[in-house]
Parts: sequence; structure tokens; C-alpha cells
Amino acid sequence: MEFFAFDEGYLERLRSGEFRTVEHFASYFSQLIQLKLRARVRSPEAIEDIRQETFARVFATLRSADGLRQADRLGPYVNSVCNYVLLEYYRSSTRDTPLPEGSEGEDAPEIPDTRVDILGGVMTRQTSDKIRNILDGLSERDRRLLKEVFLDERNKDDVCRDFGVDRNYLRVLLHRAKQTFKSQYIKNMEAEERKVG
Repeated sequence: MEFFAFDEGYLERLRSGEFRTVEHFASYFSQLIQLKLRARVRSPEAIEDIRQETFARVFATLRSADGLRQADRLGPYVNSVCNYVLLEYYRSSTRDTPLPEGSEGEDAPEIPDTRVDILGGVMTRQTSDKIRNILDGLSERDRRLLKEVFLDERNKDDVCRDFGVDRNYLRVLLHRAKQTFKSQYIKNMEAEERKVG
């Protein structure tokens, strides 16, 4: 799978609902979401539900007045929305079913399932560990760039000054670093799928 570099024009066409751009977006991110979810979710119907909910939320944000405005943040944003929807899915699928009526009285409160927060914490910790491991495997420059721009959310002008580059070359460096990270991430996911399967 080839990785796509999103630009402002793409984001604007997506926001306006231009057919080919929306079709490309759906196709591109469907592949990534399916790769991400195959090892985590057993039901194809659940994967499709998560995908559709992710897209619905992303499009709602894109069309809102204070929505996403930086094209280079589109991929990470879709990924974070998908992670959030996935956590919601885990929470809803592990929630205890209520006791049958009459077994404890109609007004008996439901006992909350404490495993929900534990599972969410484990998933978040596992994802963080995977990301940290992948970042550790990158070159020093790529690791610093990705950390400072995406994790620390530093001002890009400050990052340019630190790296001694202009904004255009920073964009090139970020694109390369993201491609390297994504290819390592996909290799990691495929290795996990082979272990599971």
C-alpha cells in the first residue's frame, strides 16, 4: 500500500464533499483501519461499524467551523478518532448485562463493570508501548521530528529553527519520517496478525 501526502487542496475538496476525493479518502483509510482492527476485533460487522463511525466523526469535524485545518494532521486525526471509537467498542462489548427482572427487584442498581477501565488502560498502554518501540527504531532525526511536531505539538517555526531548515523542507522531512513510521507500524501489525492467526 502506498502512503498518500495530504495537502490543503485535498482537505478543502474533502470538506466540500467532492465525490472523487471522498471516494479516495474512504478507500485509503478503509484499508488502514482494516489493517489496524483485524487483530483486535473478531467480527467483520464490528469492524465495519467502527469504520463507519470513525468516518462519520471525522467528516463532522471537517465540516464544523472550528474543525481540522491542517492537512498534515488528517492521518493522525483519523487514527486517533478510530482509537477512540475502538475503545468505546471495547467498553460496550465488555459491559455486564443487567440482571433479569425480579431477581434483585426492579429498582436494583446495575453494578458497574470495573474491567472496562482496566481494559481501556491496558489497550492505551499497549498502543503507547508499540508507538514508543517503533519510534525507538527510527533514526534520531525522524524520531525527534515526529516527537516534537506530533507528540509535543511544538510550533513548526521553532522546529524549523532547531533543525536549521525552512517550512518547505520541514514538510519534506516530516513526510519521509511519517512514511518510515507508517511502514514500520504496518510491519508491526502484520507480525502481530501472524502471531494471532
